Amino acid sequence: MFRADMEALWERTQGPELHQRWDLRFAEIDYLPRADGEPQRFRYTFRFLPGLVIDGDGVTAGDRRDPGRRTSALRFASGHPLSLIRSGSGYWRYVATDDGVRFITRYGYRPGWGNAVDLVFRPLIGWATAWSFDRLRLWLETGQTPERSLWQALAEVCVRTLATAIAITTTPAAVACLVAAAAVLLPPLPSTPAARRCLRRPPDRQAATAPHTLMETP
Repeated sequence: MFRADMEALWERTQGPELHQRWDLRFAEIDYLPRADGEPQRFRYTFRFLPGLVIDGDGVTAGDRRDPGRRTSALRFASGHPLSLIRSGSGYWRYVATDDGVRFITRYGYRPGWGNAVDLVFRPLIGWATAWSFDRLRLWLETGQTPERSLWQALAEVCVRTLATAIAITTTPAAVACLVAAAAVLLPPLPSTPAARRCLRRPPDRQAATAPHTLMETP
């Protein structure tokens, strides 16, 4: 749930220069020139490691604006040999409520490195998706920029790691275990993005109304 205006949420999710600021999954998103009546094509990049850039291409598969409800769908693919995603598709659904906008997303993809590697990668991409949307929520609801959210998250991880390291080297084992457990289990600060704040599995009644045909991989 985003306690924000529909237009503001639409702008920050549909504008490529704004989208790439909050979405951890993409380093750059560029819309390509298009003729009238043609679908919008785009190019995206992801920095897998410093100096290693994985790129891909996509196309907007659908875009519907109804009163109080909008849906945006896309297809994407990468021919890069190191890409962990070969091709896929997904959608974003925006539903206006009395409290703001309920945001529902669903996607599917074909692994690039096989099912064994995907057993590890799929939970990571799911976490990155949820973390990114909470980062977007903070931007919309509090005005905290995505860049500041990232630095705050990194700082909080460093503090928790340092506290655990100090406890392990200077306190009895029982105390060290308690500190380590607290570092892992305590929720992040309210102003720090957290994947746990996003509902990862929406109720069946929401999934039942989703445009399943848009999920077919290209």
